[in-house]
Amino acid sequence: MSEPAQYRIVIVGGGTAGWMCAAALARFAPPGHAITLIESESIGTVGVGEATIPAIRHFNAALEIDEAEFLRATQGSFKLGIEFAGWLRDGHSYMHAFGTVGRQLGVLPFRHYWARGAALGVAKPLAHYSANGLAARTGRAGPPGRLSTGATIDVPSAYHFDAGLYAAFLRRYAEARGVTRLEGKVCAAQRAANGDIASVMVSDDRAVPGDFFIDCSGFRGLLIEQELQTGYEDWLHWLPCDRAIAVPCAATGNFTPYTRSTARTAGWQWRIPLQHRIGNGHVYCSEFLSEDEATATLLANLDGPPLAEPRALSFTTGRRKQCWNRNVLAVGLSSGFMEPLESTSIHLIQSAITRFLTVLPSGPVDPAVIAGFNRRSAEECERIRDFLILHYWANQRVGEPFWDRARAMELPATLSARIAEFKAACLIQPALDELFTEVAWFQVLVGQGLLPQHWNPIADSYPDRDIAAFLGAVEQAAIDTVRPMPTHLDYLAALCSEPVSAGAAA
Repeated sequence: MSEPAQYRIVIVGGGTAGWMCAAALARFAPPGHAITLIESESIGTVGVGEATIPAIRHFNAALEIDEAEFLRATQGSFKLGIEFAGWLRDGHSYMHAFGTVGRQLGVLPFRHYWARGAALGVAKPLAHYSANGLAARTGRAGPPGRLSTGATIDVPSAYHFDAGLYAAFLRRYAEARGVTRLEGKVCAAQRAANGDIASVMVSDDRAVPGDFFIDCSGFRGLLIEQELQTGYEDWLHWLPCDRAIAVPCAATGNFTPYTRSTARTAGWQWRIPLQHRIGNGHVYCSEFLSEDEATATLLANLDGPPLAEPRALSFTTGRRKQCWNRNVLAVGLSSGFMEPLESTSIHLIQSAITRFLTVLPSGPVDPAVIAGFNRRSAEECERIRDFLILHYWANQRVGEPFWDRARAMELPATLSARIAEFKAACLIQPALDELFTEVAWFQVLVGQGLLPQHWNPIADSYPDRDIAAFLGAVEQAAIDTVRPMPTHLDYLAALCSEPVSAGAAA
């Protein structure tokens, strides 16, 4: 009796996107699914996505990856949030910290009491009421302290890591679980009679057939765009930065458990500390700054000597009009690009994979499923887009043409409505499945200088002294949580010296 036909999924391209897809499919795809990944050693990857958000922990946990082994293999460190320096104006900074800020009192979120406290002059910057914010500022990471009540405050974290090392780590994981890797450059595609992709041609004239294809070919979009001509929605009128210069430097200076984003004349600079180096980059708008000027600014603001030649990147912010077209799914840069201001690049890979697994095909897919997938993907990107635009629009960097234009831009209606709601009544109401929570929006809205004019009147039922006492108690709880935590460096050193657990990745 013949073996049943396998459902063949072919991943075009490696890098972080390709190997995250391969690893997840190796872990979760049922028997009968054959996974092949095609990549060429001669094609480089962008490989600058080194900062993540806490959801990456769920991805690694789902793959049953041991944290200590992962951190050793990727030269990783911990990330508790993002510092935004100079985004409101020079000399000003704020922290978008992960986790909670303050705590609810009665039926109202913390922000209403903080807003009233700010009007009274007794409220401090939001980071004072965040365990993550305090830990980040004091260079601590690790398990939180236990409060005198016996409770703990969650201190969620993400990672900084070397994206190239992460891809190599996941390649070992995936190949050990049956994924086939083919070396070669995909140069063409062959179509079936119904218009779907039937196979891809590799540089040595091999035809690699498949039933479903995942395009992880980066900005080129070999299948989703060059072959299927899906179309692209350009967001440069809202997010005008279109270039970046990236360079690593020696790991000197403060080993911070957070990413730093520093506003520059026509864009911003990232700083991402790893165990073995610091990742740096300058994202800028080429209309206002030349490549030479951008490079000079970056090199003048490094912690240590550069470890490589600066690398230039070009991009167009936006998204593919359909990330799933026919039997092709675009994942990573082939599906679109939003600058890494809030470390969403790797998360968008992860969310696409998670969404795909919920509708994992084993044969022809109903168009309604594809349409629903594309609708949810578009909504996710548009909500992230709005969050990024907020950082640019709400600035006070008067007299700098790039920033002056950002303040004058016409906002998407969805963002205008959200800002108006907050300013009018301290309301923030994200969708249930939205990536950035109301706490994230609260920190960036306030950090960028936007304050509510009114708050819920229930907050006014407390005497002034009770508001001050409540804010003080919340701050003290955050301090008590952070005080016993080890330094970032000590915690990482201790964790990475632990033996690898039995369930660690191959």
